[in-house]
Amino acid sequence: MRVAVIGGGPGGLYAAALLKRLDPTRRITVWERNAPDDTFGFGVVLSDETLGGIEHADPEVYRALQQEFVRWDDIDVVHRGRTLTSGGHGFAALGRRRLLAVLHRRCRDLGIELRFRTEAPPAAELARTHDLVIAADGVHSATRTAHADAFRPQLTTHRCRYIWLAADVAFDAFRFEIAETAHGVAQLHAYPYSWDASTVIVEMREEVWRAAGLDRADERESAEWCAKVFTEALGGRSLRSNNSSWIAFRTVVNDRWSYGNTVLLGDAAHTAHFSIGSGTKLAVEDALALAACLEEQPDTAAALAAYEAERRPVVASTQRAARASLAWFEELATYVDQPPRQFAFNLLTRSRRVTHDNLRLRDPAFVAAVEDEAGHPADTPPMFSPLRIGELTLRNRVVVSPMDMYSAVDGTPGDFHLVHLGARALGGAGLVMTEMVCVSPEGRITPGCTGLYAPAHETAWRRITDFVHRAAPGTALGVQLGHSGRKGSTRLMWEGIDQPLPDGNWPVVAPSALPYRPGVNQVPHALTVPELTAVREQFVRSAESAARAGFDLLELHCAHGYLLSGFLSPLTNHRTDAYGGDLTARLRFPLEVFDAVRAAWPTGRPMTVRISATDWADGGTTADDAVAIAAAFVEHGADAIDVSTGQVVPEEHPDFGRSYQTPFADRIRNTLGVPVVAVGAISSWDDVNSLVLAGRADLCALARPHLYDPQWTLHAAAEQGYAGPGAPWPLPYQAGSRTPPTGRTDAPKPRLTLH
Repeated sequence: MRVAVIGGGPGGLYAAALLKRLDPTRRITVWERNAPDDTFGFGVVLSDETLGGIEHADPEVYRALQQEFVRWDDIDVVHRGRTLTSGGHGFAALGRRRLLAVLHRRCRDLGIELRFRTEAPPAAELARTHDLVIAADGVHSATRTAHADAFRPQLTTHRCRYIWLAADVAFDAFRFEIAETAHGVAQLHAYPYSWDASTVIVEMREEVWRAAGLDRADERESAEWCAKVFTEALGGRSLRSNNSSWIAFRTVVNDRWSYGNTVLLGDAAHTAHFSIGSGTKLAVEDALALAACLEEQPDTAAALAAYEAERRPVVASTQRAARASLAWFEELATYVDQPPRQFAFNLLTRSRRVTHDNLRLRDPAFVAAVEDEAGHPADTPPMFSPLRIGELTLRNRVVVSPMDMYSAVDGTPGDFHLVHLGARALGGAGLVMTEMVCVSPEGRITPGCTGLYAPAHETAWRRITDFVHRAAPGTALGVQLGHSGRKGSTRLMWEGIDQPLPDGNWPVVAPSALPYRPGVNQVPHALTVPELTAVREQFVRSAESAARAGFDLLELHCAHGYLLSGFLSPLTNHRTDAYGGDLTARLRFPLEVFDAVRAAWPTGRPMTVRISATDWADGGTTADDAVAIAAAFVEHGADAIDVSTGQVVPEEHPDFGRSYQTPFADRIRNTLGVPVVAVGAISSWDDVNSLVLAGRADLCALARPHLYDPQWTLHAAAEQGYAGPGAPWPLPYQAGSRTPPTGRTDAPKPRLTLH
């Protein structure tokens, strides 16, 4: 087998070494356009997991690396003259030159041909003369570019600039330091890679970089500027550069990683922001997986398919974490006024891979100090601390998210809704929300949607609120009012979501005559100004009815492409009158409805607004727009903003993943200082604790977990050993407040070995 490797970085070299070690008959050539000792950057961080894979696959390389590693456990967060240290993390790093030297030596020992200072022939040419071509040619991969039609790359350039430098001092921890300069916030990421040197990365937003004049600075001037800003951390030392330049990070994603007998590896296939230390780690893990798949599979095509199937989910997870970390640093300026310990906790948990629970295991004293600073009662997980919204005090931070049940008859909630909402109220959540309750028959999404537009509706809802307040005292019940707009007159979800009714359709309305799905859904009637007034009055009557029905909180639904959301998005509002145009005009009708409802809703009861913080589609609502939308509702009296995303247009492309919507809530909270409800793939009590303690959210709304387990909150309390006022068990249920015992799994271990 003839193997060509394009690129002599750690990933390409290690792949070559593994393949040759597994089959010495393979003829392997590595092309590297730079000299053997040329390298960009200074230190490399590898995880224990990656090192374990190296040890298993090639003990000789592992032993050589072991001799080079610098290890440490602590992370220092330095901000406004204060250093906070968290321990128990565990890192290992070495110089990039030393790593390459180890791999060069291993490749030569194995008989691999290394061609330095030599441009590789094009991948297509190599593919004709080799059995396998490994394109490990980096973030600017010529192979990927040449075959873009096959790999279908998506490249995203981000909003910060950063530069790789080095200091002749070994920090004793992974150091994050924040500098608030005259031009804006800059941050330092630094870690030791030898006994006498550290990698230093300085990063800042593009506009800060330009304001500081660094767009005009050369390599020496840039290093001097960074050394001056972080002089205390460096002890007055200078910073070294190595072909260092300011870079805007680029996230690389490919639809496919292989094409014929050519396969992408490392940064050519995918990138992940350096703030989670993953570039070399991912490349080495790619090499391990590729070598294993070539060994296990019957032919090259099957091996490349297996390699991609194995690695893609791992890489996608890492990229989600890296994007969360990257975005956190892009928005760093919104966090600098947080209390010191909360700021440090927020930084440490920014990627969502480090959480409240595992950080508490690593450094319980650090987490206890953060909780104490935040005012959380002792021995109380953050999710069980109370929160006051308006004049309503919630006993914990858990919300049962609004979930359409499609089980009403002519808008009237029945026994199903009593059991559904009652069970979740008994389950311990601080706030239980209804599904979207519609303000008119034509404002329903489906024939099974609930309403508050007839006397029978109010009576039926009163039955439910009375039960909740009587059987689950301390649980608040909120109503979400909305109008379906152009997304109305559709089938029940399980019969065909967003599909029109087979018969009996009612006319739908919207800001503009734009169907949700052209050719599928109705073309809506564009509301006239008098009709807008009528719709506004429908909201008012429903709010008055909700107050009489005994709800504790009212939420106005301005998200997910329903009527009020339709006014906010430029993709769905093409009006040319006073209710369309720029964002101020698009906000006009939703704010008119809000003002009218707020006036009708009792003063002492809070009112919230749910928004879609992005449309996940080109030309739609952006994160910046979302902050402005939230600010407008807060100015008009909203007590909190419930931050969701999307569902506005069918051509959306959401960036799904764990807690994927929370960064939008985080930004609104920390920009405006307003309470927010975070929602979207929050599934564990650890996530809730992490988000609340980091100051990214005040409340966390969970939907599917409460469908799976109506007592989710009480079970979360039991699993954490909490039995305080934030999660009281109903008296009839108290006998079940402990985790049930299970069969023994701790059988006695053998004590004697007989020969």
